[in-house]
Amino acid sequence: MLVFVLAYFALSASASMLAPLFGRVPLSCGGSGPLRMQSWVYCLANRNYVVPELASAAADLAADVNRRHPGTLTLALDGNFPFFSGFPLLPHLSHDDGRKLDLAFYYMDRQGSYLRGVTRSPIGYFAFEQGPTQCPPHWLSLRWDLDWLQPHLPHYSPEPSRMIAMLDWLATDPRISRVFVEPHLLSTLGRVSPKFGFQGCRAARHDDHVHIQL
Repeated sequence: MLVFVLAYFALSASASMLAPLFGRVPLSCGGSGPLRMQSWVYCLANRNYVVPELASAAADLAADVNRRHPGTLTLALDGNFPFFSGFPLLPHLSHDDGRKLDLAFYYMDRQGSYLRGVTRSPIGYFAFEQGPTQCPPHWLSLRWDLDWLQPHLPHYSPEPSRMIAMLDWLATDPRISRVFVEPHLLSTLGRVSPKFGFQGCRAARHDDHVHIQL
């Protein structure tokens, strides 16, 4: 066990140096910029790697939202592993080539104040915004509702002005080809774009994060 742990940390330490050989770069886990990973968990698990073009797009998005709303911090969730395309990043169905990235929602408290760097769940996922859906219950699916978890999460809400700024930027940037957000959230925020789509009823819910891809 000790040998495995030491080998894993040695490989992780060298991943950032080797990843460019596979066309990947790491997203920052710290620093003072407007973009960083939501948790060190993603960095320790080497799930914070994307292709350079997507890294640049994510950084530009974060800078633009921060310009429009000073003090905004954009949090990234799952990207991809540093090596090899086609290796699945479970439980995702498509994060296998460094060209996809999940972004956390921006949240506000009950008084409407923006909560910088805060998510409703410890890892940014599984805190769902409830709304109408056409998806029937199905046990052979990654569309987990996790009803037992929802009452135990903080009662924060997506901060609309920053969410709209994010979606509007994604809709116009030519590097981004597809954005997955649950339809009821797009309806609530009043956003429409040919890039915005529904991931399907067998994939994970997207009313706890935004999925972007080149």
